[in-house]
Amino acid sequence: MTESNGSAAPQRHEEMPDWERRFRAPRVSLPDWAEDAPDRSLFVSNATGTYELYAWDRSTGERRQVTNRANGTTDGVLSPDGAWIWWFDDKDGDEFGVWRRQPFEGGEDALAAPGLDPSYPAGLALGRDGRTAVVGRSTDEDGTTIHVARVGEPPFELYRHRESAGVGDLSHDGSLIAIEHTEHGDAMHSALRVLRPDGTKVAELDDTRGGTEELGLEVLGFAPVDGDTRLLIGHQRRGRWEPMVWDVATGEETDLVLDLPGDVSAEWYPDGSGLLVAHSFEARSELFRYDLASRELVRVPTPPGTVSGATARPDGSVEYLWSSSAQPPAVRSTGGGVVLDPPGPKSPGSVPVEDVWVEGPGGRIHALVQKPAGASGPLPTVFDIHGGPTWHDSDSFAAAPAAWVDHGFAVIRVNYRGSTGYGRAWTDALKHRVGLIELEDIAAVREWAVSSGLADPARLVLTGGSWGGYLTLLGLGVEPEAWAVGIAVVPVADYVTAYHDEMEALKAMDRTLLGGTPEEVPERFEASSPLTYVDRVKAPVYISAGVNDPRCPIRQIDNYVKRLESRGAPHEVYRYDAGHGSLVVDERIKQVRLELEFAERYLKP
Repeated sequence: MTESNGSAAPQRHEEMPDWERRFRAPRVSLPDWAEDAPDRSLFVSNATGTYELYAWDRSTGERRQVTNRANGTTDGVLSPDGAWIWWFDDKDGDEFGVWRRQPFEGGEDALAAPGLDPSYPAGLALGRDGRTAVVGRSTDEDGTTIHVARVGEPPFELYRHRESAGVGDLSHDGSLIAIEHTEHGDAMHSALRVLRPDGTKVAELDDTRGGTEELGLEVLGFAPVDGDTRLLIGHQRRGRWEPMVWDVATGEETDLVLDLPGDVSAEWYPDGSGLLVAHSFEARSELFRYDLASRELVRVPTPPGTVSGATARPDGSVEYLWSSSAQPPAVRSTGGGVVLDPPGPKSPGSVPVEDVWVEGPGGRIHALVQKPAGASGPLPTVFDIHGGPTWHDSDSFAAAPAAWVDHGFAVIRVNYRGSTGYGRAWTDALKHRVGLIELEDIAAVREWAVSSGLADPARLVLTGGSWGGYLTLLGLGVEPEAWAVGIAVVPVADYVTAYHDEMEALKAMDRTLLGGTPEEVPERFEASSPLTYVDRVKAPVYISAGVNDPRCPIRQIDNYVKRLESRGAPHEVYRYDAGHGSLVVDERIKQVRLELEFAERYLKP
């Protein structure tokens, strides 16, 4: 085994290769803004080389770095009055910590909810009175607890259950609290409950009861009007995610019936008169305004590609974070131009993505393909598998696939069964045969790639992070002849040990996916665990892992590596001091460089 260090001499930006410049280029998230002070905003940026929170006063143009931690900070919330920035303080990326708050203008950080012990976060909603917060917590000992925390008062426990749950929203006047819960034991499909701050139940909505199908609900937000009891929610009653307005006081449900083929989400316009609708379909997205009075749906113009976040401003304009596979992300406005342009060198672009549809054992599979400009096959080809599994690859800018393309590889990303954006049945299809179903879809796309002449069958790389890392290790063992190299980033490697060591919310998800615990359904965990097939692996394996990762913990990775070591299988392991990935740009570049070098070292010329 080789323990990598990957050290390299520093370069000036203009001397760096394009792939590295893409990672280093300053980026910003979509700015959040304070409901009652819309000139005050909060965003995330990597401007210092580490992703941190920044405050932005639009009235003066001043931008200020809020957090400064060795492993970065991305979880932050701006209070509705714009006075406070809440941020989550964990230890070296382990996701276990407490909320702190800092004045918007700057100053000392203070414990935001005294009396609440450290936990994994399970949602946060802040009241407009400047005193009230609804704080969700998750621990192995208690399951989920939700508390009402008021300045100067001890926290009040509003909710407790062993199964996973989370804070949905707090009504505009602070009188109603919406939560999502999975008390029925299905972590993939939440039910909704609305409570008063004293714990009195107001309303309940549960689409998992009384039917043969498992349907989920999600909280999208209370109407932004005092005394308004309308709650915008998402539902799956027609086989995909769609928005609906639920009056929690009267029980009335207003079905919007939008004639859009993909998954649909929405948020309120600030005056409550309409909804900003986000439509995701076949790896791309678009925006609409829906007028609640006229029921008219009007397209909000955005370029072709992916909108990864959008918000309606008080003046009626819409700000959105947009990118495509060829063009780097930018925060734009329907009022014209770029809203928030980070200083510093710009990111080089990449090549456009091509859509491929392949017939598979569970239906048509959508794959996104990139290849070097002007290149013809057969090419060394990387199958870059997304995490989640309830996620999907889209026509959006991604520095890692672009790095492979720069080095002469074709890159194929597969939206396997389990992916979102293709209907509820596609997302829910992987239960019980977890991992194996996804590999069937990847195999079908691989067969297309080889038979079409795009991919060289002797130079196929399987890689991915998180769930994609899990599928990488599983695929190397289940189909050992198919892959020349495997690169697994923060993977599940030993499913049983991972279950016992991971955070409680993920244990609930695994029980849902596999139908029970390792003790209850041992045969399913065995069939879905990469460790079961490790002795069949033939390809050289590269694994990188964060030593503080609560999602794919290090002990189960060590178990897998020991089995590789015991038979002298070629492999390298890189461990770094962070959690489920790194927020430090230098560290991320180091990891990608090691991955590229590993693949090129073992692939045939």
